[in-house]
Amino acid sequence: MVSILAVAALGLAASGVAAYLVQREGVVASIDARLLRTVPDLKAIASGATTGGDTTTGTGTDTDTGPGPASAGGPGPTALATTGAAVSSPLTSVDAILRVAMKQVIPAANESVLGLIDGKPALVPAANLPFRMDEDAAFVARILAEADPTQVVIGTATGTEQTLRYLIVPVSAAGDPSSGLYVAAFDLDAELGLVAESFQTFVRVALAALIVVGLVAWVVAGRLLRPIRLLRDAAAGSTNAADLTERIPVTGHDDVSELATAINGMFDRLQASSLSQRRLLDDIGHELKTPITIIRGHLELLDIANVGEVRATRELAIDELDRMSTLVSEISLLASSSGPNFVELAEVDIESLTAFVGAKASALDPARTWRTESVNVLAQIDSRRITQAWLQLADNAVKYSTPGTPITILGEVAETPAGPHLNLSVQDAGPGIAVEVQEQIFERFRRLESSRGVYGSGLGLSIVSAIAEAHGGSVLLQSAQGAGSVFTISIPLVAEAAIPEALVGAEA
Repeated sequence: MVSILAVAALGLAASGVAAYLVQREGVVASIDARLLRTVPDLKAIASGATTGGDTTTGTGTDTDTGPGPASAGGPGPTALATTGAAVSSPLTSVDAILRVAMKQVIPAANESVLGLIDGKPALVPAANLPFRMDEDAAFVARILAEADPTQVVIGTATGTEQTLRYLIVPVSAAGDPSSGLYVAAFDLDAELGLVAESFQTFVRVALAALIVVGLVAWVVAGRLLRPIRLLRDAAAGSTNAADLTERIPVTGHDDVSELATAINGMFDRLQASSLSQRRLLDDIGHELKTPITIIRGHLELLDIANVGEVRATRELAIDELDRMSTLVSEISLLASSSGPNFVELAEVDIESLTAFVGAKASALDPARTWRTESVNVLAQIDSRRITQAWLQLADNAVKYSTPGTPITILGEVAETPAGPHLNLSVQDAGPGIAVEVQEQIFERFRRLESSRGVYGSGLGLSIVSAIAEAHGGSVLLQSAQGAGSVFTISIPLVAEAAIPEALVGAEA
């Protein structure tokens, strides 16, 4: 806001100074024009064209504004605004010319005139003058120094009390050895008074305008930047991991409001991530506590003299350690699922992959009937990760379905509103899953009451979901109690356009 006010102030100052200088030059030009109108009048007086009467220096009619001196008998046209009678012969002395001029002149406002003969002030008008030049010795000395007997001189003199804009006209007469000077001057400060007052008024108005603009800008900027301040405060508060619930109020539809909405979305994701992380740590602690407690309890009660008990305890400890190792591996897999190069895409024959997964899955329970069905299609997938996820679904089907019931490994293409999807499914004939708990089974370490006593970490479906999401897809569930379940890994068939680039590595 300060920079805006500074730019506005500079603009107003520049325009004000420019306007002042233009007006000042106009006033000075007007003064010069009025002064130069004296020259033809003096020529007329010197040539004897007019005598007597009154002439005002500012009202004569110009027919000659040339810079030549006023000389009796000299050439040049004449033009006067007088009330006196014309004479037929020129004046023969400098004194006479200046006396006639002093009698005829009526000084304008802020103007004074002076006649000098042989370097000395000699004549002044009878009219009241606003200032007397003959009383200023320094100014008289300057006039004498600048006077030129061959031409008119115009200049500006700055004194202690006033600034004068003056005209020096040399006066001579044939047969008179004397030299004369006719000096007319305007008080420049007084003439510029209106301009100065106008500029002062402009300055006052400009200052008032700046104050008003500053107040309005302060109010408007405060309203515009309020969401930014709230965003800053919320971002500062988000560094406290214990509280990620603060959000920025969104009241408008401008760019700042959209930014606040985006930041609120970021806070939502941070809060969800933080809650997920805490829950994961709690679940890991709980899952690791069980095998540690089991091993510790058996070791504390172990009778080292009993060889059979030592052997059994050793086998139990190794089994629990293997379970812990599996748990750690699965947690590591989940952690890496959001990192780069988690999947490495290559063109895969889905019909061959279905047969391969079916053959490996049948080893999980050879007593069952295993069926495989597939379409003949090529897809860009990571066959290693997909095989891992597909076998995990098959393993779950073996664990939770009725023993001896058939399991089907199915690969097909389905049309969806988002385009064709590759569906890789495992269908069982088990007891099914109640609708109210179907979402819960995809949570990490979530185990239903019906699965108590079944070996597993509770991370299987989470891993399947992570692999599907890394391919730009998801895991679907169709199930009803008593009707079995169908778990499907659904992946966009044009996988390159749907998979996040950060998760894709080079082709295998």
